[in-house]
Amino acid sequence: MTSLAHRDTADIRVKSVQVDDERIVVELMDGRAIAAPVAWYPKLANATPEQRANWLVAGAGLGIHWPDIDEDLSTEGLLRGAPAPRRTAA
Repeated sequence: MTSLAHRDTADIRVKSVQVDDERIVVELMDGRAIAAPVAWYPKLANATPEQRANWLVAGAGLGIHWPDIDEDLSTEGLLRGAPAPRRTAA
């Protein structure tokens, strides 16, 4: 039988964020880390190091906001491996 007890202790709130030219790494309160290619998030990919470093915890700890570039990511989306939606020209 598989136990789902880990769900009771999983804490997917943001602890820290690091973004460089290759990837974004988000450390969660429960000790896990999520890494994804920064290319999946064009606003972050095109941001300066200073803009990338200026992030805030949002959404009761379940999100990250970069005010300088108006970008928001959720830990849930990062855990699902969801890249930013592609924008199409109107």
